[in-house]
Amino acid sequence: ALQMVDSLRHRGPNDSGVWCDASQQVGIGNRRLSILDLSPNGHQPMWSSGGRFCLVYNGEIYNHPELRIELESAGRHFRGHSDTEVLVEAISQWGVQQALERTNGMFAFAVWDREEQALTLARDRLGIKPLYYSLTPSGLLFGSELKALRANPLFDSTINRDALVLYLQHNYIPAPYSIYENVQKLPTGSMIRVVRDRVS
Repeated sequence: ALQMVDSLRHRGPNDSGVWCDASQQVGIGNRRLSILDLSPNGHQPMWSSGGRFCLVYNGEIYNHPELRIELESAGRHFRGHSDTEVLVEAISQWGVQQALERTNGMFAFAVWDREEQALTLARDRLGIKPLYYSLTPSGLLFGSELKALRANPLFDSTINRDALVLYLQHNYIPAPYSIYENVQKLPTGSMIRVVRDRVS
């Protein structure tokens, strides 16, 4: 996970973080360009106040002040002022699906549910922030750029010839395809849930 995070240094020069749980064979990491809450309270990966959810997130939640007020009224406590913390507390309060429905912004995120031992990947409805994933024989790899996946020794770099044809036809590769055979781009406004390497 550390190599994958380091490959994205250009995306977030201010801060980086990795969390791993060897017993569950899961690791998530983040490079951060600090914009909201420059303090350590904005550090990622970020845990929900109850300790169930661990989030890495890229983007901006436009309605985070309104969501924060609603969450505080529901009894949620905040340590800092980042939209990341609002998102992880919204997920903790309402669940991933409802939090997505109530969130207005541009984002891609991964959230680990410690209780259900499930990883969810999600993208915003406009699809501004990309998210790639690959199911390998040893598990799931994901990242906001293909460069992050290529940094992992498990990565399979076989070119997807059908995607190459799509690129020549459209001048881009539409989701869920990528230039690599075993890598998919999460479609706009969608999410996947992974439990023990099974995607739903």
